[in-house]
Amino acid sequence: MPNPKGTPENLQPFTTDRDEPLSEKLTVRITKSMDAEIKSQDNPPEFVREAIQKALDGRGK
Repeated sequence: MPNPKGTPENLQPFTTDRDEPLSEKLTVRITKSMDAEIKSQDNPPEFVREAIQKALDGRGK
């Protein structure tokens, strides 16, 4: 019987080579057209992270 939680390789802790780890989640509501546009990108999660960072950088901290 297969393990319902996946293979042992899938159970390893997530690691990253980023300066700051991706440890937090954000949920937002968007329109269907925005969703389609985001999903059409090569790497949707990274596209969204870069867009948010660009907007934050533009605020002139």
